Amino acid sequence: MDKKDTEEFYSKLREKLLETTNWPSNYLYKFIVPTDEERIAQIHGIFDNTGAVIESKKSKKGTYTSLSIMVHLKDPDEVILKYKEVSVVEGVISL
Repeated sequence: MDKKDTEEFYSKLREKLLETTNWPSNYLYKFIVPTDEERIAQIHGIFDNTGAVIESKKSKKGTYTSLSIMVHLKDPDEVILKYKEVSVVEGVISL
Protein backbone atom coordinates (compact mmCIF):
# COMPACT_ATOMS: atom_id res chain seq x y z
CA MET A 1 0.00 0.00 0.00
CA ASP A 2 1.30 3.44 -0.80
CA LYS A 3 1.05 6.38 1.61
CA LYS A 4 -2.19 7.74 0.06
CA ASP A 5 -3.92 4.34 0.25
CA THR A 6 -2.73 3.87 3.82
CA GLU A 7 -4.07 7.24 4.96
CA GLU A 8 -7.38 6.58 3.18
CA PHE A 9 -7.63 3.18 4.89
CA TYR A 10 -7.05 4.69 8.35
CA SER A 11 -9.51 7.51 7.63
CA LYS A 12 -12.24 5.00 6.72
CA LEU A 13 -11.38 2.87 9.76
CA ARG A 14 -11.65 5.92 12.02
CA GLU A 15 -15.11 6.78 10.59
CA LYS A 16 -16.33 3.20 11.06
CA LEU A 17 -15.05 3.04 14.63
CA LEU A 18 -16.79 6.32 15.48
CA GLU A 19 -20.06 5.06 13.96
CA THR A 20 -20.07 1.59 15.50
CA THR A 21 -18.48 1.94 18.94
CA ASN A 22 -19.11 3.93 22.09
CA TRP A 23 -15.76 5.27 23.30
CA PRO A 24 -13.83 4.58 25.47
CA SER A 25 -14.08 0.88 24.64
CA ASN A 26 -12.26 -2.43 24.48
CA TYR A 27 -10.69 -3.14 21.09
CA LEU A 28 -9.46 -6.49 19.78
CA TYR A 29 -6.40 -6.48 17.55
CA LYS A 30 -5.41 -9.58 15.60
CA PHE A 31 -1.98 -9.95 14.07
CA ILE A 32 -0.09 -12.75 12.37
CA VAL A 33 3.69 -12.60 12.58
CA PRO A 34 6.44 -15.03 11.56
CA THR A 35 7.38 -16.99 14.68
CA ASP A 36 10.40 -15.03 15.83
CA GLU A 37 10.81 -14.11 19.50
CA GLU A 38 12.21 -10.67 18.66
CA ARG A 39 9.24 -9.71 16.49
CA ILE A 40 6.75 -11.05 19.01
CA ALA A 41 8.54 -9.19 21.81
CA GLN A 42 8.44 -6.02 19.70
CA ILE A 43 4.64 -6.26 19.49
CA HIS A 44 4.37 -7.03 23.21
CA GLY A 45 6.48 -3.93 23.85
CA ILE A 46 4.09 -1.73 21.87
CA PHE A 47 1.27 -2.76 24.21
CA ASP A 48 3.32 -2.62 27.44
CA ASN A 49 1.70 -0.62 30.23
CA THR A 50 -1.65 -0.42 28.44
CA GLY A 51 -3.39 -3.15 30.43
CA ALA A 52 -3.66 -5.24 27.25
CA VAL A 53 -4.46 -8.94 27.45
CA ILE A 54 -2.36 -10.75 24.85
CA GLU A 55 -2.99 -14.30 23.69
CA SER A 56 -0.63 -16.00 21.26
CA LYS A 57 -1.00 -19.21 19.32
CA LYS A 58 1.49 -20.85 16.96
CA SER A 59 0.40 -22.24 13.61
CA LYS A 60 0.34 -26.00 13.13
CA LYS A 61 3.85 -26.04 11.65
CA GLY A 62 5.06 -23.32 14.04
CA THR A 63 6.02 -20.99 11.20
CA TYR A 64 3.64 -18.22 12.25
CA THR A 65 2.21 -16.96 15.51
CA SER A 66 -1.17 -15.27 15.80
CA LEU A 67 -1.57 -12.61 18.45
CA SER A 68 -4.96 -11.52 19.79
CA ILE A 69 -4.68 -8.35 21.84
CA MET A 70 -7.60 -6.95 23.82
CA VAL A 71 -7.01 -3.45 25.14
CA HIS A 72 -9.15 -0.62 26.54
CA LEU A 73 -8.67 2.54 24.46
CA LYS A 74 -10.17 6.01 24.68
CA ASP A 75 -10.89 6.71 21.01
CA PRO A 76 -10.37 5.58 17.37
CA ASP A 77 -7.18 7.66 17.13
CA GLU A 78 -5.57 5.44 19.79
CA VAL A 79 -6.63 2.34 17.81
CA ILE A 80 -5.02 3.70 14.64
CA LEU A 81 -1.87 4.80 16.48
CA LYS A 82 -1.29 1.22 17.68
CA TYR A 83 -1.84 -0.18 14.17
CA LYS A 84 0.78 2.26 12.87
CA GLU A 85 3.23 1.33 15.63
CA VAL A 86 2.80 -2.40 14.89
CA SER A 87 3.09 -1.88 11.13
CA VAL A 88 6.88 -1.31 11.48
CA VAL A 89 7.35 -4.89 12.73
CA GLU A 90 8.82 -6.84 9.81
CA GLY A 91 6.45 -9.42 8.31
CA VAL A 92 3.43 -8.57 10.47
CA ILE A 93 -0.05 -8.96 8.99
CA SER A 94 -2.92 -7.04 10.57
CA LEU A 95 -6.31 -8.72 10.40
